[in-house]
Amino acid sequence: MGTHHTKKYKGIWGWQIALLLVILGICEVLVRTDTVSSLYLPAPSQVFKELFALFVEGEIWRHLYVTLTEFIVGYGISAVGGLAIGMALVLIPWAEQFFRPYLSALMAIPKVTVVPLLALWLGIGMTHKISIVFLFCFFTITVNTMAGIKQTADNHLKVARVFEATRAQTIMKVILPSAAPTIFAALRITAATGLVGALFGEMLASKDGLGNILVKATSLYNTAQAFAIVALVTVVSVLIISLIDILERNVFLKWKSS
Repeated sequence: MGTHHTKKYKGIWGWQIALLLVILGICEVLVRTDTVSSLYLPAPSQVFKELFALFVEGEIWRHLYVTLTEFIVGYGISAVGGLAIGMALVLIPWAEQFFRPYLSALMAIPKVTVVPLLALWLGIGMTHKISIVFLFCFFTITVNTMAGIKQTADNHLKVARVFEATRAQTIMKVILPSAAPTIFAALRITAATGLVGALFGEMLASKDGLGNILVKATSLYNTAQAFAIVALVTVVSVLIISLIDILERNVFLKWKSS
């Protein structure tokens, strides 16, 4: 059974890689034949050259470190805070009814309008970017945690009461496992949006980070370098989401089954 699934997934990956190579090949031909100007769409080979040059020169490592630090801290705080507050709002009888209007009002505020205010309050340093990542992630995680907990089947809760499970045991053994798919879906979504939030903050006001390089590249019409940064951010985002998938499969599901 496991071998069958492994072969199946390898086949899918093969087709996915083939499709990507075809798309890159088409783009390369379009640029090399002057069908499309390299100013608007650089050849993939040139993008890879720019990306390689950035790593060889070494400066990219500092900017990558800054962006990842902003993301990891902001995402970590929003994940822990979102899970804790989402659980509290549902599990404390009066909490959701009391705080729901405030939560809805805060979610309704356009995030892009708050970002300049955050720069005014916090300056343009790393704290500013961390707060943006938090803003982009926190509410989604909170709301999805609440939704996941509410989906816990009543019969599961009844079984827990029959076995006289404590409140903590009910939460750990019944509620969290039931809510896990919704919570992990939120973590995957916000992993991408949080990284975008860090870049957005860097593009607005920053001396460091990948967003800063992206702004400089576009201002100098260095499209190949701009695409190289976009490609790097995409790869980082995919890796982060893959790590969350691994965490769900190899850590949480094993804990759930135990």
